[in-house]
Amino acid sequence: MTESVPRPDPAGARGDDQWLAEVARAASADADGVPVELLGDYLRLLRDAAVTGRRPRRGELDAIGVLGRRAAEQGVSAGRAVRLYLSAARRLWRHLPHLDRSSDSETVRAAADAVLHVVDAAVATLAEGYAVARRELVRHEESLRRELVDDLLRGDSDLGGLVERAEPFGLDLARVHQVALAAPSHRLPDAEPAISALERVIFDRLGDRDVLVATKEGLLVVIAPAEPVRPGRGGPTDDLGRLMHGELDRLTRGRPWQVVVGRPHPGLYGIARSYEEAREALATARRLHTDAPVIDAHDLLIYRVLLRDQPAMVDLVRAVLTPLGRARGGAEPLVDTLAEYFACGEVATEAARRLHVSVRTVTYRLARIRTLSGHDPAEPRDRFTLHAAVLGARALGWPRRALPD
Repeated sequence: MTESVPRPDPAGARGDDQWLAEVARAASADADGVPVELLGDYLRLLRDAAVTGRRPRRGELDAIGVLGRRAAEQGVSAGRAVRLYLSAARRLWRHLPHLDRSSDSETVRAAADAVLHVVDAAVATLAEGYAVARRELVRHEESLRRELVDDLLRGDSDLGGLVERAEPFGLDLARVHQVALAAPSHRLPDAEPAISALERVIFDRLGDRDVLVATKEGLLVVIAPAEPVRPGRGGPTDDLGRLMHGELDRLTRGRPWQVVVGRPHPGLYGIARSYEEAREALATARRLHTDAPVIDAHDLLIYRVLLRDQPAMVDLVRAVLTPLGRARGGAEPLVDTLAEYFACGEVATEAARRLHVSVRTVTYRLARIRTLSGHDPAEPRDRFTLHAAVLGARALGWPRRALPD
């Protein structure tokens, strides 16, 4: 049984309460102004331990756990909360008059052991309460952020309510934003590492205001401003796709990633519009079997136009390109030649280099296309028809897949 030690003498006529209050105020100053209310009955527990050796009861420790939760809810950092408790113990120990006068080392050792036990139990309980509250706050914030992102991308929510909900996340809905989507090669069991990686690099480049990172339907979603936020910290956000892909490619899971960036649009509904463009561009890229790591939705606008009237596109491909199937080797080499010929600005030598064939082969194939289809790639009117048909064929997967009925 711990030996009892005399109760400390009150400092003058102030009494224990005033003495402990002064210790609490000094400890608060040491911890950069953490409210003294977060100490609760901690100082009295220390005093009782030093005087009588009494150890704190479970209910008293539970009360300190509640104070830890309150510290987290008030935005006090864990380090400052712990510093408050350690500083309070140090200052209280220095101001125990009976220990200063005591010549009995065993009495001092017993008091120190009892006080350290209280400090250990109290700080551990404080930290546990703090951690529980932080986890709850983080989950609540993640839930709010996910709901906000869903409503922003849907674009049909109450404008006033969204503005109010977006403010705590630093999102100014009057600005111009764009949406980028990152698709992993396979479904991620845990997207948190990817979100953390994106937040780290994007916040460093653009700042943490006007940027939201979340998940939706198996994709990583980034809402970012469409113009630089921090001059001198990097290029404009047309580099957003490359920035995202460069960071995601460092991760061991999800590779290869494909990032699609929607066009920038102003206002609340601009976010939803940019998201729809990015989503359609991703679907189109998959349909075209495009393996480019970063895709700008602007570059796929022509396919959106073509595919909106699929029956007409099927008719165009059937009328213009299916006659190429009569060539030796089928239509595919001729369609590939047209695609590369148009992609390089109708330069036969460059098309030959891309196709890994001779220039003579390219010119021969162009002549066969003119003969079989009746459309001359060198004629402006025919060139437009052939180019539209080739784009449509790529979107429809022809000639590798049969045309839809």
